[in-house]
Amino acid sequence: MRQMRKEQRQRDAAWALEVFDKAPYITVSMTRPDSSPYGLPLSLVRSGDDRFYFHCADGGEKLDCLKVNPVISLSAVSRCTPRFEEDKQNFTEYYHSAVALGRAEIVEDDSEKIEALRLLCERFLPKFMEHFDDAIARSLSRTTVVRITLTEPPVGKCKP
Repeated sequence: MRQMRKEQRQRDAAWALEVFDKAPYITVSMTRPDSSPYGLPLSLVRSGDDRFYFHCADGGEKLDCLKVNPVISLSAVSRCTPRFEEDKQNFTEYYHSAVALGRAEIVEDDSEKIEALRLLCERFLPKFMEHFDDAIARSLSRTTVVRITLTEPPVGKCKP
């Protein structure tokens, strides 16, 4: 990625990964088959330092986009606080954000799908894990899991 204009705000990959982990959703941007942009907030979970997962139905615009061009961009904000700085008479915003580039592919292996779905459920609905196995038995065959592998380290940015 390009060097940031205000270098003092740039944070390393480990810091950026924490932003992704804390964000309630991550915006996934991709390209439609007609080359127009398409971005949407999704519930992603991270596995390791270079892999994210999301799930979706077996068809739809996301999958149409990814079949044509699997390159994606991720962005997230885990903290956002608008402020008026009295001393500077300045309107500003304090934030923690992260961006990353990656390549998406549909997970075909059932054991990887199940592990990704388990990670998603543990992140977003940990109190209901006793129902996980039944849900997998009912819906694994009609659930698509997409793996995003980062193609370069993520970058974080913050203002205090």
